[in-house]
Amino acid sequence: MAQIVSKTVIYARIVLPFIVLAAALAQVQAQAVPQPDRERLLNGLTILYGNRPGDPQVLLKLRIQSGAAFDLAGKAGTMALLADAMFPESTTGEYVAEQLGGRLDVTTTYDTIDVTISGKATELERMIELLRNALMNLNVSPESVATLRETKIKELTEKHSSISDSANRAIALRLFGTYPYGQPPEGTAETVAKIGRGDLMLARDRFLNADNAELVVIGGVEKARLMRAARQILGPWQKSERIVPATFRQAGPVNVRVLLIDEPGAKNAEVRLAVRALPRSDPDAAAASLLATIIKQRWQAADGDLSSPMVVHEAHALSGMFMMGASVPLASVANAVAAAQTVLEAIVHQPPTAAELENAKRMTVVKQLSPAESIADAWLDAETYKLPATSLPPDLNSISPADLKRVAARLFDTAPQAAVVLGNATELKSQFGDKAELPVNLTKPSSNSSLPPKRP
Repeated sequence: MAQIVSKTVIYARIVLPFIVLAAALAQVQAQAVPQPDRERLLNGLTILYGNRPGDPQVLLKLRIQSGAAFDLAGKAGTMALLADAMFPESTTGEYVAEQLGGRLDVTTTYDTIDVTISGKATELERMIELLRNALMNLNVSPESVATLRETKIKELTEKHSSISDSANRAIALRLFGTYPYGQPPEGTAETVAKIGRGDLMLARDRFLNADNAELVVIGGVEKARLMRAARQILGPWQKSERIVPATFRQAGPVNVRVLLIDEPGAKNAEVRLAVRALPRSDPDAAAASLLATIIKQRWQAADGDLSSPMVVHEAHALSGMFMMGASVPLASVANAVAAAQTVLEAIVHQPPTAAELENAKRMTVVKQLSPAESIADAWLDAETYKLPATSLPPDLNSISPADLKRVAARLFDTAPQAAVVLGNATELKSQFGDKAELPVNLTKPSSNSSLPPKRP
């Protein structure tokens, strides 16, 4: 049976940055994105409409412009739990699949909550009704909140956390500390356990409002029919008294000493190196993703002991993270870290060659979505990140080696680097000496450990 797909961004931070920032294969020309037909209801809800005559399907994508970055201090996972409350029953997803011929998907990121409903164009009104019920009839009774919380805690507790996952999480915490991007958007078992009914009610009242959202509708439906249904069904959705801005206290200084986290019995070590990077709205974000591909190739060439290397530029609304990671034999950890640091220093002064740039363009991962979903994402990202929704995917052909050198200088020239290594702490300590430090308890951060609170 079909299930609702409720996803929070996994803290592994490996695939998503390339999906959202990486643009296209070099040989693929940027495709023109049609401009939406824009309407706004009296309650402030923005509707972005695209007609596809003859299409038997319709896609609805609602974006709430507040995500996990707004979680309450010490209660990471609040917004993800709010998203779970929208469609708490798996039967809703089954209904959409079996009766409406589509799917239901809810995703929480640091920046947004996205609800996607697709189905037969003839069932447009039913799909809008589903949105209305999720938004306006949110069940936050004590019993419902307790069930949601217990389900989420069980999910987080049972989720397998590999040493690689722990390393990814540790480097984010090391780099950002109590800043929102230092904690997983889905929260931990401990932080979710602290979320009460009042917290969800507060989040609902602050963020789940019509003027804090956009709705994209693309498919074989006439505009007059859509607007009539939207006004009748979503018109009563309340407008907020004020929008909470996405502004936070800046993250503190980066501790540049290598953090060693003990992983008893490990034959290899997980190495992570990161700097704070560019926000999604930055014009250089796409170039930073190309740099990630080039730096990965250079790091591999400089150190043959790397296993499963990854280099990513992860961008969010307010900031980003450029991360290098790999599995390395214990005896080679110091060399791997030194090689990574050398590569970052060198690329500032030795820009990528034309051959490296063209290879990076060919290797850039393309998001595989239906045309309607791709257009919907382009429109919504233009709203969220103030990006030009003019092409899909963005054209990388205009990026030159000189551009990459300039972006590399922005990212690495003076930025302090955070470094984390998970492995046998005793052996690792001998490699780094006073350049490294150990946590007090010498234990790795489990997938459910408590983290310092963040402040919205």
